[in-house]
Amino acid sequence: MFFIFLAFSSLLFSQEKTIVDVKIKGLKKTKVSFIKSLILTQKGQVLDSLALEKDIITLKRLAGVSHAYYQVYHSHQNNYNVFIHVEENFTILPEVNLWTTTNQQFSYKLGLYDYNFLGRNIVFGGFYQNNGFDSYGINFKAPNLFSKKWGLSLTHQNWKSNEPLYFRERTANYLYNNISFEVLGLYQINLKNQLNFGVNFFNEKYKYLTGFTSPSIPQNLDLDKMLVKLVYSYDDLNYFYQYIDGFKSILYTQFVTSKNPFQKDFLIAWNDFFFYKTIKNTGTFANRLRVGFASNEDSPFAPFAIDNNVNIRGVGILVDRGTAVAVLNSEYRKTVYDKNWLVIQSNFFVDAGTWRNPGGELNDFLKRENLKVYSGIGLRFISKKIYNATFRIDYGFRIVDKLGASKGGLVFGLSQYF
Repeated sequence: MFFIFLAFSSLLFSQEKTIVDVKIKGLKKTKVSFIKSLILTQKGQVLDSLALEKDIITLKRLAGVSHAYYQVYHSHQNNYNVFIHVEENFTILPEVNLWTTTNQQFSYKLGLYDYNFLGRNIVFGGFYQNNGFDSYGINFKAPNLFSKKWGLSLTHQNWKSNEPLYFRERTANYLYNNISFEVLGLYQINLKNQLNFGVNFFNEKYKYLTGFTSPSIPQNLDLDKMLVKLVYSYDDLNYFYQYIDGFKSILYTQFVTSKNPFQKDFLIAWNDFFFYKTIKNTGTFANRLRVGFASNEDSPFAPFAIDNNVNIRGVGILVDRGTAVAVLNSEYRKTVYDKNWLVIQSNFFVDAGTWRNPGGELNDFLKRENLKVYSGIGLRFISKKIYNATFRIDYGFRIVDKLGASKGGLVFGLSQYF
C-alpha cells in the first residue's frame, strides 16, 4: 500500500505544470530585472494563473506601464513558457501652470518629473513657482528601493503664497512661507495593503499683508514644527487604460507639534474612500468620499480648506476653512472618442460638502450655511501613451451655497480630479 501511495503521489507531482522561462516583452526604458523582482511568477515554479493575474495588476499600477497582459505557451512535457507583454508609458513630464491671482498677479509654475527614473519606478523631479513670491520643491520617491516591499521617499520644499485667513466674517491676507524636509519609509504589506510612515521637520512664517487685524492676532509668526505622519492605503483597483473598477481607501494621520504658544499641538486625520465602476464598456461611475477631523481650535489657521482645486468645483479659491470635513465627489465619465493614443471623455459631476467651523460643534455639519453643493459638466483629453496625461476642464455652478459669493466657475487641471 505504501508503494502505491508513493507511485500515486509521484504521478500527481509529475503532472504539475512547470515554468521553464519567463520572458518580458515590450520594455524600452523599464529594466527587465526590475520587473522580474516584482512579480510572483518565476522560472522553475509551478504555473499558477492566480499568481499571473496578481502580477498583471501589480504591473498596471506602475507609472511606467499603460497596459499589461500575459500568454502561456507549451514547451515540452509539462513545461511551459510564460510571456508577459508590457505597453510602456512615456514618463518624463513637464509641469506648466499659468494663472492670475485675486490681486491680478500673473503667476506661473514650471516643473519636470520623471515617474520611472532609471527604469525602476522611481519618481524624481522638482518645480519652481512664481506667484509674486519664489517657491521651489524637489522630490525623490522610490517604492522598491531596498526590496520588493521596502522603499523611501525624500521631499524638500520652500513654499510661499498669499493666504487668506478667516476671522468670522472678516478676512486678512498673510504671506505664508513653509520650508520643510520630509523622510518617509514605504512598506508594501501585500498586493492590496501599504503603509507610509515618517517625519516632516518644517518652519512656518506668517507675515501680515492686508485686511482685518486685531491686537489679539499677531501680524508675524515664526514657528518651528515637527509632523509625524502615517498613511495606510487599501487598494483593490483594476485598470484597463482609462477605465477603473474597484474600491480604494487611504487613511492619513498626522500629529503636529510646536513650541509656540499661539498654536498648540494638534492631530489631524482624514480618510478618502474611492469607488469606481465601469458601465457598458465606455463609461465610468467614479466617487470619492472624504471624512476628516482635526483638533478643534478656534483659530484662523484651520487645516481643511474649501477650494476649487481640492474638493468643490466652482466654489472659488480658498473661500473658507474648517476643523472637520465631509465631502462627496461623484461623477460619470463617458468616453466619446477613443482612437490610437487619444481619448476624449465627457463628464457630469456633483460635488457636495459640509464643514465644522473652527471651535464649532459637530452639529455644524447640519447647518445650511455650511453646506455647499455644486454641479457641472466637463471634458477630459487623455493620452494613452503618457503617464497621468489627462487635461481636464470643468464648469461647476452653484446648487446650494447660502453664504457663497461664487455662482460658479471654470476649473482646469492635469490628471483626473480624483
